[in-house]
Amino acid sequence: MQNPHAAPGLWTLAWRRLRADRVAMVALAVVGAFMLLLALSASGLVVSDWEEEVGINYAPPSFLAGPSSRAADPAGAAGRASAEHVTQAPPQNEFDPLADDLRALRAGLPAAALAPPERQPSLPFGADKWGHDVIKKTIKGGETSIVVGLVAALVAVALGTLFGAVSGFYGGLVDDFFNWFYSIFTSIPSILMILTVAAVLQQKGVMTIVLILGLTGWTGPYRLIRAEYIKHKAREYVMAADAIGASSWRKMFSHIFPNVSHVALVQVSILVVGFIKAEVILSFLGFGVPVGVVSWGSMLNEAQNELILGKWWQLAAAASAMALLVTAFSLFTDALRDALDPKVK
Repeated sequence: MQNPHAAPGLWTLAWRRLRADRVAMVALAVVGAFMLLLALSASGLVVSDWEEEVGINYAPPSFLAGPSSRAADPAGAAGRASAEHVTQAPPQNEFDPLADDLRALRAGLPAAALAPPERQPSLPFGADKWGHDVIKKTIKGGETSIVVGLVAALVAVALGTLFGAVSGFYGGLVDDFFNWFYSIFTSIPSILMILTVAAVLQQKGVMTIVLILGLTGWTGPYRLIRAEYIKHKAREYVMAADAIGASSWRKMFSHIFPNVSHVALVQVSILVVGFIKAEVILSFLGFGVPVGVVSWGSMLNEAQNELILGKWWQLAAAASAMALLVTAFSLFTDALRDALDPKVK
């Protein structure tokens, strides 16, 4: 039975502080909404049809489209013309050995099957150059960007925690080796390091981007976790574990790590924001997601050519979604860091 007079733990106190912070709660609600969209998109319950060409090329947003927009519907006109003349035989081509077979097949199909689908002259937030709904494309692109940010952050923090724990706990030559390794990584600008690893791996794909960011982003967590292990390894509870014969790995991860896990959690939330922006940069520069996979970075890459034509809605959708998520995540991270700070009473 829990003692009602016992002092609340770190996580209980942190949750109380978070609940008292209205900005943190609003930010958490926004992040939760994005995570819900991510789950629904990944399961195929929403935007599974984002690749369907539902609008005309560069269909404007509904709030910009006037009554004359239907007059500029080349897809619909082409579809009606095709339906009207579908029974007409195509011109003879004596050099095409399949012309007779294609003509017979075409004559046996109904007009509706041969007519292209009707496309909308406008969509709620417009369409891209292929006629894809920008809203659906933004949600699907968010799935890729958020997954890359979350998984890469977990990989980076896992590596940083492992290296920092071993370095801080053992010290000596082990600590010198990891510090030398850390110095090499931090002496190179981060964006240059990311592009170097991307050029070495070459193969494009979501997992490749995760590896690129995870293998280059462990330095920050390493520095903080190492400092925590140096501080904790001389405390009484670790000495007591040593007295009862606990192994080094047990002392590191069963005794010390639960007391420094809040540092790792804050680092995950910080790196998610940075890695989402890094994925956008990589995809914008052509080192990111492959052709056929959409992300916020690939949308911005397409939008740079659309801006020349005055088509700004894809840029606005991707940039607004990314700005909203990054801002909410940053505010929640700051609040979480303050809530987990043991010096805050």
